[in-house]
Amino acid sequence: MKKGSLLLVLHAHLPFVRHPEHEDFLEERWLFEAITETYIPLIDLFDQLTFEGTPFQITMSITPPLASMLSDSLLQERYRRHLGKLIELAEKELVRTQGDSRFHPLAQHYHGRFLRVRDIYCNRYGSNLLQAFKKFQDQGSLEIITSGATHGFLPLMRPLPASVRAQVKVACDHYETLFGRRPRGIWLPECGFYPGDDQILKECGLQYFFVDHHGILHGTPRPKYGVFAPVECPSGVFAFGRDTEGSKQVWSADAGYPGDFWYREFYRDVGHDLDYSYIRPYIHTDGFRLNTGIKYYRITGKTDHKEPYEPERARLKAEEHAGNFLFNRERQVEYLHPRLGRKPVIVSPYDAELFGHWWYEGPDFLGNLIRKIVRYSEVLELTTAPRYLAENPRNQPQMPSYSSWGYKGYAEMWLDGSNDWIYRHLHKASEKMRELALAHPHAEGLMRRALNQMARELLLAESSDWAFIMKRGTAVEYALKRTRGHLLAFLQLEQAVRRETIDEAWLEDLESRDCIFPQLDYRVYV
Repeated sequence: MKKGSLLLVLHAHLPFVRHPEHEDFLEERWLFEAITETYIPLIDLFDQLTFEGTPFQITMSITPPLASMLSDSLLQERYRRHLGKLIELAEKELVRTQGDSRFHPLAQHYHGRFLRVRDIYCNRYGSNLLQAFKKFQDQGSLEIITSGATHGFLPLMRPLPASVRAQVKVACDHYETLFGRRPRGIWLPECGFYPGDDQILKECGLQYFFVDHHGILHGTPRPKYGVFAPVECPSGVFAFGRDTEGSKQVWSADAGYPGDFWYREFYRDVGHDLDYSYIRPYIHTDGFRLNTGIKYYRITGKTDHKEPYEPERARLKAEEHAGNFLFNRERQVEYLHPRLGRKPVIVSPYDAELFGHWWYEGPDFLGNLIRKIVRYSEVLELTTAPRYLAENPRNQPQMPSYSSWGYKGYAEMWLDGSNDWIYRHLHKASEKMRELALAHPHAEGLMRRALNQMARELLLAESSDWAFIMKRGTAVEYALKRTRGHLLAFLQLEQAVRRETIDEAWLEDLESRDCIFPQLDYRVYV
């Protein structure tokens, strides 16, 4: 009998970015990079563990926008084209680095890696990565959970509960369409929780969610077991709190493992380093230099001088760090178990894109950690929320406090002087959406399509990513364009519905561009 449980959660999310009107759209590369560097490496790892007979238990959120993009035929075709260009560049790098003992082995490394990615994507899973994740869920190894429909930050929607409900219900319905069953858990976007939201989760059939540590520690009443046991909300839905100690060791580039000097340097890429005329066919069609994913240097130190990357040394470091992480969690459990008088659960949530994209060796770390826990640990076991709750059904009643993760922990990343202007527009649009949904309970034909598209535009405008980007100061122009564009489309549709002057050709264009949630029913706002 193990003394404690480790609940690993990978939050996989990207905003819905799909632009058929452009042949090569810059922000679509967010998805392509994540597929190449995170999602396929994770799938490859899960396949290896399955082949070895190594049982594993991991929780992974796949948000509705990401799931929609992964299953979109246009984006699948564009990704295959993108991958073909990567392989072509890697082949040119084999020639360019011939005879260079420092970089030629790395060129071979990337060439082999891209070929493997293509084989997994095209041949093993037929370009549909959701099929892969569903396979691991069906075999009982992966607990897939949902998130907000468009990752809308729920606490800042509280003045309009209909929008909170729509974000949750649309997400759950979408999940069922893709995975063949209702979701059991949800990753609240940005871990944003407002007291009372648990009732909406209950109405949608959800059993549990995750909050940052202070959401539990500042809840009412104070938690007897800290964040090392779930709490039961008044609705009967359970909340699990993040353990900060384990999270910092993995997440922090300064104090955590990813900053080790032997790991690959993220910010040195041949897309920026090589001669422009040579790299020109492999960057953006408008001539912008971009990351290609081929990076030849390691972190080295806090210096501009970087040494060549050594994959084998980095792999050994990942194994060492996995052992260190396990050692620390075992000591944590051995300390907590007798003091709590029950089996503690250590919740370790991370953005999935950390593993492979930002931290190239992250999947190696994860694979080593899983194998070490399964094969050697006498103290710790991997678990999921449903499994832990089945084994530990009695938990303290509590209402978690208003909270989020991120900067300062109380929504400041999504509500400050750089982005606060959006909320009065979102709230007003939500009022209008509910008003029209109530006024047209049985709309048919063109009217129904227009109301459904209004709901899509509102949901897309509510994405927390746009406020986050405005705050961070990266790709701000795109975030502004998306927020304003969806709100403008919403208002134009509203006027067309009220006046009954819907232009079908214009509506078809909107439906083809902003095509998320094809089964969406506008009456979710009633």
